[in-house]
Amino acid sequence: MSTNNRRFPAEWEKQQGIVLCFPHNGNDWPGKYEAVQWAFVEFIKKVATFETVFLVVADEKLKEKVAEMLERARVNIANVSFIIHKTNRSWMRDSGPIVVKNGSKREALNFNFNGWAKYKNYQLDKFVPGKIADFIDVPLSQVMYKGKPVIVEGGAIDVNGRGTLLTSEECLMHPTIQVRNKNFTKEDYEAVFKEYLGVTNVIWLGDGIEGDDTHGHIDDLCRFVNEDTIVTIVETDKNDANYKPLQDNLKRLQNAKLEDGKSPTIVALPMPKRVDFEDLRLPASYANFLILNNCVLVPTFNDSNDRVALNILAECFPDREVIGISCIDFIWGFGTLHCLSQQIPA
Repeated sequence: MSTNNRRFPAEWEKQQGIVLCFPHNGNDWPGKYEAVQWAFVEFIKKVATFETVFLVVADEKLKEKVAEMLERARVNIANVSFIIHKTNRSWMRDSGPIVVKNGSKREALNFNFNGWAKYKNYQLDKFVPGKIADFIDVPLSQVMYKGKPVIVEGGAIDVNGRGTLLTSEECLMHPTIQVRNKNFTKEDYEAVFKEYLGVTNVIWLGDGIEGDDTHGHIDDLCRFVNEDTIVTIVETDKNDANYKPLQDNLKRLQNAKLEDGKSPTIVALPMPKRVDFEDLRLPASYANFLILNNCVLVPTFNDSNDRVALNILAECFPDREVIGISCIDFIWGFGTLHCLSQQIPA
């Protein structure tokens, strides 16, 4: 194996910008496409207040339409760079590149997105890492292990930038459901994380939340808020399907150690009341926040716990503005702010 000096920076480290992809078909948000477009404009507006938005749009026609919407919403257009590329979906956390530091330089990693091992139509999304790497002028590497491509979505991992990574067994280790890498062991994953992300210590959680289309993404469960503090969601209603798995995750975190052998500080974050649409439970979670330069955007769900979650996160991020963004429309697509975005470290 080649020696390298890769490190995946934590999300709170300085960013050049955020990759977003403007939704161009309503399939991810049946019946809510109009509402979602304006929700997206609001999301772009907030990010563009703090840093660059690298905005992927399907074609020139959509670019013109979006530019006009942004203008109407008084978005700081100087902070929006358009990248023309047609995608299957808008979930940049998972199809976009993961940009790491390699020594003093940056490197974009292509983790071989395959539609969460669930959907067949991801052929256009496969080219997203290359498009973005070209645009920001950073070399792209395909993530391989023992001669084969490795599949890991950005939403499945969270790091403290010091050597510890959070992930879930449900997402990466399930033997039959949405299998990303057949016959992979934890040791295999840990070897990949070490080589490509500079990770020396992996904390494995158990199961994700009910209704999660990705089958256990960590960015709906628990997140680092600084190098030794983890927020994790807990459900207080014992009759809720999420109660037991989230208690199990809490116990695992309480027994976990960081890369330096110390115990992390664990902060509990509530869950909103269940969000249902038609006959589906949606994976609404306050853990799907996005950290920006000087700001944290937090999904809200028209729920009394919105305020509780915002206050807890404001204490976790004393030096950043903490802003709630209504995600009641976004969540109909099974994800919110973090799922839709991917940070580009400075």
